[in-house]
Amino acid sequence: MIDEHFHPKNWGIRPILFSIGNIEIPAYSFFVLLGLVVGAIVYFKEVNRKKKTISENSIYIALCAMGGGILGSKIPIWIYNYKIIIALFPDITPILSGRTIVGGIIGGMIGVRLIKHYLKIKNRRGNFFAPAAALGISIGRIGCFFRGCCYGIETTLPWGVDFGDGIQRHPTQIYETIFAFLLFLYLTKIKKKIKKPGRLFDIFLTIYFSYRFISEFIRDINKTFYGLSIFQIISLIVIIYANRGPIANYLNKMFNM
Repeated sequence: MIDEHFHPKNWGIRPILFSIGNIEIPAYSFFVLLGLVVGAIVYFKEVNRKKKTISENSIYIALCAMGGGILGSKIPIWIYNYKIIIALFPDITPILSGRTIVGGIIGGMIGVRLIKHYLKIKNRRGNFFAPAAALGISIGRIGCFFRGCCYGIETTLPWGVDFGDGIQRHPTQIYETIFAFLLFLYLTKIKKKIKKPGRLFDIFLTIYFSYRFISEFIRDINKTFYGLSIFQIISLIVIIYANRGPIANYLNKMFNM
């Protein structure tokens, strides 16, 4: 969730991935960007498979998904760290630092919704995004691991990782990298069977945010809502949203009995 500004320079496994001359390439930024690029490639490949051509609207939707995702990933960090941002202003480093995947997904959804409204597109396009989002998350989390953000609580398990404070922690970033990649494979396998527009994306939201709800229990993060973190609360809301149709049908049947 947060990167170099909020940790000591020696924090993390490999904060600087490599250098080109005097230019240092941060591992976090490299893998986040790589995840966006690979996700975009998977998205356009899926659009081309379904529609046999990549329309101008598909490009606009992809750009707004990325733009909304970038903003959505930053705004919660700005709110959470507003005191640091104000204290260090005009230094913009804390403004540029930190991202959250949960906010990025929601921001991307809002961006797509807005551009679809502007273009007067009514059919759902989420099926194109589902595998792309899962693979992008899987790649991006590698950057979190190297940078040393989004880490877990202390553990005695043999694969615990010391990110710089002498404490062996759950490598929750690697857990999520593996999980998201398996989710990508699963969505890719079932996508041809899913005919209803948007249903594949609802499946992605349900599975990913269920995982996030569970994994937060071993994340080193504040849990201020009756033992739950803000991301767990958001995860529950998103799961309900993704299953609003089946839930509504169930409630209708229950109250009509």
